[in-house]
Amino acid sequence: MLWFKSLHIISVVCWFAALFYLPRLFVYHAMSEDDISKERFKIMERKLYRGIMTPSAVLTVVFGGILIGYNPAYYMTAGWMHAKLLLVAVLLVFHFMCWQHLKNFRDDRNTRDHVYFRWFNEVPTVVLIAVVILVVVKPF
Repeated sequence: MLWFKSLHIISVVCWFAALFYLPRLFVYHAMSEDDISKERFKIMERKLYRGIMTPSAVLTVVFGGILIGYNPAYYMTAGWMHAKLLLVAVLLVFHFMCWQHLKNFRDDRNTRDHVYFRWFNEVPTVVLIAVVILVVVKPF
């Protein structure tokens, strides 16, 4: 079990690193004006999303599911776990919103400005704080 817990934590850290960085790339991409920069951001965004963010998300969910499988009676009756799983669902929606934004940038159809992406970038931070508190404190 400790191996799966370790792999889950590693996956979560990698996923959050990408969840923090990709929207920041969107900020800079939205601010860029020259074609060379825009093309560079498209490559960076694609590689981050496909190479790190999505595999990390999948592994996070897989290893988390394995951990729940060790004691489903406890985890599925714990209120904090229900709240955590709801926040994981929020992160998955955010993940797919990033995919939509990435496609809009890729196709030169982005209509959002850098201010929107600065606010968008804060979502994973708030979720991370809430998840850590839920997992460590287990308030309910």
